[in-house]
Amino acid sequence: MKPTLPVDGGEETGRSAAMPAQQTAGPPVRDKSPEQHGSSGTFLARAALLTAVLSAAGSLLGLGRDQALAHLFGAGSETDAFLVAWTVPEVATTLLIEDGLAFMLVPAFSAAIAARAAAPTAVQDPVRALVASSLPRLTLAFLASAVLLMIGAPQLVEVLAPGLPDPRLAVDCTRLTATCLLTFGLTGYCSAALRAHSSYLAPAAIYVAYNTGIIATLLLLADRWGVRAAAAGVAVGGCLMVLVQAPVLHRRLRGAGPRPARRTGAAKAAKRQSMDLALIATVLLFALCRQSQVFIERFLASSLPSGAISHLNYAQKVAQLPMVLSLMLCTVTFPVVAKALARGDTERARERVERDIALAACIVLFGAAVVFACAPDIIELLFQRGAFTGADTAATASIMRVYSLGLLGHCLVGALVRSYFSAGRPTWYPVGAMAAGMLLTAGAGTWAVPVWGVGGIAAANALGITFTAVLLLTAMDRRSVPVRLPAVLLELAKTLLAAVAAAGAGLLCAGVPAHPLAALTLASLAVAAVFGLLLWALNVQAFLPAVRIATRKLRNVS
Repeated sequence: MKPTLPVDGGEETGRSAAMPAQQTAGPPVRDKSPEQHGSSGTFLARAALLTAVLSAAGSLLGLGRDQALAHLFGAGSETDAFLVAWTVPEVATTLLIEDGLAFMLVPAFSAAIAARAAAPTAVQDPVRALVASSLPRLTLAFLASAVLLMIGAPQLVEVLAPGLPDPRLAVDCTRLTATCLLTFGLTGYCSAALRAHSSYLAPAAIYVAYNTGIIATLLLLADRWGVRAAAAGVAVGGCLMVLVQAPVLHRRLRGAGPRPARRTGAAKAAKRQSMDLALIATVLLFALCRQSQVFIERFLASSLPSGAISHLNYAQKVAQLPMVLSLMLCTVTFPVVAKALARGDTERARERVERDIALAACIVLFGAAVVFACAPDIIELLFQRGAFTGADTAATASIMRVYSLGLLGHCLVGALVRSYFSAGRPTWYPVGAMAAGMLLTAGAGTWAVPVWGVGGIAAANALGITFTAVLLLTAMDRRSVPVRLPAVLLELAKTLLAAVAAAGAGLLCAGVPAHPLAALTLASLAVAAVFGLLLWALNVQAFLPAVRIATRKLRNVS
């Protein structure tokens, strides 16, 4: 039996809930969503699983990309130059795909979908009106930004890494990666529109396409272009991300209804929502402040010995994998929260946000415990070959352990900020909280680098992002979705306690076998056993459904 998840074209989630009672006798909706059949939990679970599987595949390909880079170029000056240029796609990912554009467009599309559901017989379609008013302008803005960045690449490299001995290679790579401002912008637009329509397959596959493009280009051109081939791969991968989604979105819009006339009420409303300058400013400033931690790290590391930027990069990429996986559920449920708030259903939004925080914390803290306990074995297995030496492994593993201390903060910031922006209204509090964390990162990093070197940079990152998470969480009940803060804090404390104990058990077991694969396997099993046992003993609510399902299956088998 095929799954019922409409990964490419089911109707938008929550349409019936958004329709006023007096209109329920009107023309039937073409394809009822899972929520209309009372199966929203099953739908979200399948959508989250699909997103997690494809995101995991994209992350594994990302590791393959980093392995290829480490094998070909090690952790020297060439890699440092590319990683300075890599700042561009990192920032563009945050601004245009993961956070910035999504925070603006998912609520906008959710409101347009709700307006379509409220007036199913209207001649003008609010969704197509929104696209007509926003996509051309945004495309021109993306293109202009890419051109300006190509022109200003030398100045950008000087600002990002003034300590580079020869910036010319970094400038060349930056000009190649600047193309992602256009391709990532279009990718983010398609992703937001499709997720708002409960279509998850294409958005979840973008990083598979992206990393495949980088790896293929790197393998084909590395001998002739050197590390510039990796930068060219960013351009190729960005184009593939657009191609994965654009046909799917085109089919959705083509079947949405007649093209709206100009100056209709729907078009004017869509235009007002999509071009709210205050909302755009708050979202972009938040995303820039969040990404500024990368700027601070590379700025401070550029004056350290060659390879420092590379060690930071490899450690961060691996350490953040648990955080990326933990946020997959929040990515899926963000449109659900936005639609609930658009309908005025605050209680449903609160329940969804509380559940997301608890589940995301369980996933990321389990991953953080494994990373802390097994860091040297993970890095040795992934990277220690070719130009990547044992000394690089030791340096990277020590940094990765420090990064793991901030994973819960990164996860909470990613989960909570979606709630702040889910109503589609400008709010400056997340910007202030992120700016405060950024300033703490910069100050602590500047002080710590002379004392602890590159490890001090990672510690400053963990401290700054954790401070931001505390600010966002403690203000949720007043400034965002009104969660039950004492209950949320209690669940987080119990989960954190279990993770600390599990990390200790994993650390003890990791030192027993000599082979890194055996050590990683034994330590991971120990972390899983201790973590799961303590979650059950402490009655952590996010973990109990999994225990009940497993117990029920065991009873059925017996």
